[in-house]
Amino acid sequence: MDVVTFGETMVVLSPLTTGPLRYVQHFEKTIGGAESNVAIGLVRLGHQVSWISRLGEDEFGIYTRNFIRGEGVDTSAVMFDKRYPTGVFFKERQAAQDPKVYYYRAGSAASQMTPEDIQDHHLKDAKILHLTGITPALSESCRETVLHSIALARKHQVKVVFDPNIRLKLWSKAEAQKTLFEMASLCDVVLPGIDEGELLTGETEPEAIAEALRQNGASVVVVKLGAEGAYFQSIKESGYASGVKVEHIVDTIGAGDGFAAGLLSGFIRGWSLSEAVALGNRVGAFALTVAGDVEGYPYWSQLEQGKENKQIHR
Repeated sequence: MDVVTFGETMVVLSPLTTGPLRYVQHFEKTIGGAESNVAIGLVRLGHQVSWISRLGEDEFGIYTRNFIRGEGVDTSAVMFDKRYPTGVFFKERQAAQDPKVYYYRAGSAASQMTPEDIQDHHLKDAKILHLTGITPALSESCRETVLHSIALARKHQVKVVFDPNIRLKLWSKAEAQKTLFEMASLCDVVLPGIDEGELLTGETEPEAIAEALRQNGASVVVVKLGAEGAYFQSIKESGYASGVKVEHIVDTIGAGDGFAAGLLSGFIRGWSLSEAVALGNRVGAFALTVAGDVEGYPYWSQLEQGKENKQIHR
């Protein structure tokens, strides 16, 4: 297995029209979850990925599992829970703006995950454990599960990649800062956005954010800069990777997870850090062109075909 990841994936209901949800009559159903987004993105790039979670033993849970499994992700460790439901969230489309998001996830099945859900055999043959800062925000037991998974990864010499992915709707800024900064100290690679980096470290410049997180324990830090690309820093190399120009942005949700998938693909392929970051930028750019979390993620063949396109470069 190339990558193991775990966390909550919810059913997404997206309106077919723009404007306040009170006036919306029709929705499209799909799924959304940072960890499963990364898993699907990696599978499309040719890798073997396992996604672990708890889902409600309900129609939305079955749909979610089937969707992710249908994309080629290993879902054999997914558990169904009769006591708690699958989480749901709604998007609200706004003209020329990112959509608003309304979560209905309190008390979901995924929030009941425990350390017993992640076992030695899930990680012992993996190359990378991918985590986000969303999972520890769901509940105390989820927080313990994340720390347990890091300990298992260390035991089996599995690289731990951590995307803070801060969701302040789930917990306070102070709690997020304390918990996620401590988590980052236990991980090999940390992938904050510029605002997340400022929250975690108090620094405002990419170089200073990366340096602070490396002093905190990370070996590699990549600071995502949106359309500007990313800044990367390790003991061996540092620098900026330019963003990929996208003429028409449809939906920004899922772009950061696409970046993570591309970056991890570069790591698995043995590329240099700068090459892996450039690949992350390319994959993230594809996500911007299509509505939905994962629908725009490219297959490896698409990246190969796009090598000569001046807008998509290494």
